[in-house]
Amino acid sequence: MKKNVLFKAFSLLVILSFALAACGAPATEAPAPEAPAATEAPAVEAPAATEAPAMEDVAIRWRTRPDNQEEIDVYSNISTELDAELDGITLTYEPGGTEGANYQDQLRSEVAAGTAPDVFWIPGTDVADFATRGLILNVNDLATATDGFSVEDFYAGPMGHLTFNPDTAASGADSGALWGLPRDVSTFALYLNMDLINEAGAPDPRELAANGEWDWDAFLDVAQKTRALGSDVYGYGASAWWGPYGVWLNASGGGFFNEDRTACALNTEESLAGLDFQRSLYQDFDIATPYGEDPEPTFRAGKVAMFQNGRWATPGVRTVEFEWDVVELPAGPSGTAGNWLFWGAYVVNAKTEHPEEAWALVQALTTAQTQGKVAALGANIPSRVSQEALDAFLTFTPPANNQAFLNGIAADAKPTAEGPLWAGSWPEYDQIMGPAIQGVLTGATTVEDFGATICDSADKVFK
Repeated sequence: MKKNVLFKAFSLLVILSFALAACGAPATEAPAPEAPAATEAPAVEAPAATEAPAMEDVAIRWRTRPDNQEEIDVYSNISTELDAELDGITLTYEPGGTEGANYQDQLRSEVAAGTAPDVFWIPGTDVADFATRGLILNVNDLATATDGFSVEDFYAGPMGHLTFNPDTAASGADSGALWGLPRDVSTFALYLNMDLINEAGAPDPRELAANGEWDWDAFLDVAQKTRALGSDVYGYGASAWWGPYGVWLNASGGGFFNEDRTACALNTEESLAGLDFQRSLYQDFDIATPYGEDPEPTFRAGKVAMFQNGRWATPGVRTVEFEWDVVELPAGPSGTAGNWLFWGAYVVNAKTEHPEEAWALVQALTTAQTQGKVAALGANIPSRVSQEALDAFLTFTPPANNQAFLNGIAADAKPTAEGPLWAGSWPEYDQIMGPAIQGVLTGATTVEDFGATICDSADKVFK
């Protein structure tokens, strides 16, 4: 902290007064009227005696769940920059060290133990669980007292969930609830290894998409032709979590829940049709990387033609040496690609000792300036509603075809918004659904058996 310059001035005056006294008239000239002035030195020192300890910066820790080292570097750099900008606050960034739901489980345990960071990112699906457990702070009062803040500056989909008040079932700016701010929005795309696609003589998926011909049949054709290049080359790869497998259910007209998200819909005819098509990619056509294995290293090694992932994978893919680009997901029987509107939120630990400083960090992490820096580095699409931001996003290359991501969040694409289950427990639902679907995709369970039992189990998580 800066030292008190007034104290320095007083100190110099005191020293000067002593010096003058020492060099003054001889003692035989007493009583000199100046003598008492020399004894007034302690009075001058009085302000110095009240010197208060310098106020130290408030230490704030924050965490995200990075997808790769390149994304860790993105947020580390942002933290360093904000540390220099935020007065009175010292930041420490902690990349989450666990994948998938384990990241959220660790946070729940740490909040309970009092060791969690002051600010952390969580997926949109988990907001309700963290809020109803009392693990995150309702920052509505802090936001209300913040000049210029408006929930309408962000996409309505995420803010509808982040402003939901479970006590009144109301949402919006006047609900009395604000559980955090969205870090970003994103959709899935297929990252393309154009070297493999060209070597196989397969059609260019980007051209097919531009001509309105990019559907499940065209996707399967490209995947089969590239798979034929060798036993160690795969046509398609996707990670083993709800996002990748959910798009096939959505694209066939099904989904996880009924319309008001109060019951399971995994056993509908449409959902089962989407699951069966995805099963065929692994079991019948053998075009996909083994389910459960991380396909990103294999893709970056040049052995996967089409890698399904979100915008967050871009920083890592930018390190590859082969020709690459992206394309939107293929359209399914429903006429849409079944894409998601992904989002996650920066939230404040309910047990933080510094709520105002933590809220200041949340705001700093979601300014247009900060989001622009992250988007420029390739990790996400800004969550603020701004055509200027979207236009700028198109310039953040590679990939050349950034429009594919924006096509995924367009209104006519009808993406399914990621969201929490306020009427049930998303973590419990995910724990039931995930292993059951894995059983189908690995061939351990038939689609028919899955459909006959899944909702009996999944419906138990609803209140």
